[in-house]
Amino acid sequence: MPRSELVLMTDHSSTEGSRETLATAARMLTGRAPVLLDARHFMRGGTGRIGPAADGGLRLEVPAEGLAVTADTVLVYEIPPHKRRAFEACQQRLRAYGARSLGTDTDGWRAATEKDRTVERFSRDGIAHMPTIALSRPTPEAAVDAFDRLGGDVWARPTVGMGGNDVFHVTTRDQLTAAADHYVASGADWLIARDAGNFNADGRRHQYRVVVLGGRVVRAVEHVQPDPDAPCNEIQGAVSKLLEDGELPAGLAELAVSATKSLGLPLGGVDLGAENGGVVFEVNVHPVFGSVGGLETVALPYTAAHLALG
Repeated sequence: MPRSELVLMTDHSSTEGSRETLATAARMLTGRAPVLLDARHFMRGGTGRIGPAADGGLRLEVPAEGLAVTADTVLVYEIPPHKRRAFEACQQRLRAYGARSLGTDTDGWRAATEKDRTVERFSRDGIAHMPTIALSRPTPEAAVDAFDRLGGDVWARPTVGMGGNDVFHVTTRDQLTAAADHYVASGADWLIARDAGNFNADGRRHQYRVVVLGGRVVRAVEHVQPDPDAPCNEIQGAVSKLLEDGELPAGLAELAVSATKSLGLPLGGVDLGAENGGVVFEVNVHPVFGSVGGLETVALPYTAAHLALG
């Protein structure tokens, strides 16, 4: 019987760095390197194939690279949001052939990736979030009406995005028009949410990234952004601090867990603020591990959770 391998499937065009951290975790837990497969081969139009292996498990083949591997465990990560729809057929085949994987739930991925769906789930399940209005190709009058209804101080963002890109703090009608023109030019649907007033005692923006795995918080980070008009993302200039146990404001851990359950995600990076009683901004399917402690707090427990699947 051929040896069954642990496969790590990521988009190899990504420069995020999660692949290397997960590979390290796999080596530490299994004593051998995982097989690295480029997820692009298994997206719509790719030549990658998935089917049952003759001796059990499943067989993954990439004819373009002359590669074939028998596997039972498949870690899926680092799939950019705008490519996830094209990856759904692969997820469905992994599930159909019994792969041990936490990355096969297409409904959960869609609910978290497409932010209008996120808001619908949160509203359905009573997850605290800032009032939000989804827009597609609104007339100027409709955009202004939504802006006014939310109090004239909002954040505009694309329905599908990442890293705080194409996100704007909008406080004037001229800024609203500029944001609307930007989304029309890029062909993106978008939404606006009321500003959370998430300022710390020093007057700087701040929010928290809480990573939940299997209903348990495994990592909590505070982001502080000196620019009040910029998103609280490290890539946008925010400074991050890894929090110790007990440093996360009361109630946020429970809120983060509830948010991942609402979306149906076994793993999620929940962005939330402590202001307004605690509100969730969004949930990330594949949270970036961060520059400090990512291996220990997320990559190792995430990999171990796959190995524990029966």
